[in-house]
Amino acid sequence: MKLRFAPSPTGLLHVGNARVALANWLLARQHGGSMLLRLDDTDTARSKSEYAEALAEDLRWLGLDWDESFRQSDRLPLYAAAAERLKAGGRLYPCLENEDELRSKRERQLRAGKPPIYDRAALSLTADQIARARANGKEPYWRFRLSPRRIAWHDFVLGDRQVKLTALSDPVLVRADGMPLYTFTSVVDDLDSGVTHILRGEDHVTNTGVQLDLWEALGGDPRALGFAHLPLLTDADGGPLSKRLGSLSLRQLRRDGIEPAALAGTLVALGTSQDPVPGMPPDLVAGFRLDAISRSPARFDPRQLLALNARYLHAAPFEAVRDRLPEGADARFWGVVRGNLELLTEARGWWQVVAGTVVPPPQPGEEDLLRAAAEALPAEPWDEGTWGAWTAALREATGRKGRTLFLPLRLALTGEEQGPELKALLPLIGRERALLRLRVSAGAR
Repeated sequence: MKLRFAPSPTGLLHVGNARVALANWLLARQHGGSMLLRLDDTDTARSKSEYAEALAEDLRWLGLDWDESFRQSDRLPLYAAAAERLKAGGRLYPCLENEDELRSKRERQLRAGKPPIYDRAALSLTADQIARARANGKEPYWRFRLSPRRIAWHDFVLGDRQVKLTALSDPVLVRADGMPLYTFTSVVDDLDSGVTHILRGEDHVTNTGVQLDLWEALGGDPRALGFAHLPLLTDADGGPLSKRLGSLSLRQLRRDGIEPAALAGTLVALGTSQDPVPGMPPDLVAGFRLDAISRSPARFDPRQLLALNARYLHAAPFEAVRDRLPEGADARFWGVVRGNLELLTEARGWWQVVAGTVVPPPQPGEEDLLRAAAEALPAEPWDEGTWGAWTAALREATGRKGRTLFLPLRLALTGEEQGPELKALLPLIGRERALLRLRVSAGAR
């Protein structure tokens, strides 16, 4: 089994494409197959080397690797040779119509109640007409002549599918400047590199019918290919996700503090009845099933991703995060704060609470309590029993209890209304910082 992930380096990798990449990787690893990373970069105007580098970096961050990689821009002679074979077989023919002429044709067809597909007028061009056009500086572009049939296959996700080729325009495979287009290069590469299974988005279903016809024309056996098309993602409300993909790039999610294990766990569970479980790709191989994926669009909810991210952090050992924690943060600190984090970046704020400077808010009406708390603050050393003994003494002295006692103390000590248990946090803060904050919050100068 050999699969491929074939992004175009024209932008940052987003969650929709990451889901496809992950599914390809899981299927390949599950069956002992190989994984090809192919950069479809023949769109020279939009493809950028910085995007290619970012794609590889983001895939590795997600925990994916590959056994082989190449760029289509390095394989132009291969496509030229394949084009010549199609020309010799009468399947690739030259066209001279410009976009205005094609638009006019489509409009006339629509007015006549006909489908706006290409009329194959270029098939009547003579060699002399083409030569004269070239002499006048106009190069033809090349269309693939589709077979007059239906292409059918069994899709591992969508079930039985078919495409009626006679309802489609013959696709342009080679531009006038000689540059091959995606429909063509993809098939040539899949044949040449020995791809056995193609797993991609549902928006490629029609492409699959065209490409199977092209696959046969180039000498391939369509029975040697397996297909799976993943239904497209929607947002949490069922709307198109495409408009929001800029904010859902892996690069942005990474900057926001999302863990790769949370993202991978979310993506692999999308469109299934399975509850998402955080895990890096190797942890998810055994449970991955194509037949568990629904044929309906899957909803990507950032809130679910955030909840899974928190779940991962709450159980993460210190060694898994130590190199990303603030300098000086140790295993004891991590054990105290991790249960209150949704994002690892939030640990910086709690490190400031225990080891830095916090200016607590003034608390009008609570001055007497805070002064009493400062006076009753026990001597060090402190442990987890210090908080209970200290607050018990304050409860006895002030008559305060519950939230009316604990909230003013928490605000004074941390500047926050919620957070880690103070019995564990207080020893990390230490007496000197605690005393200063109580006095500041009480209004002392």
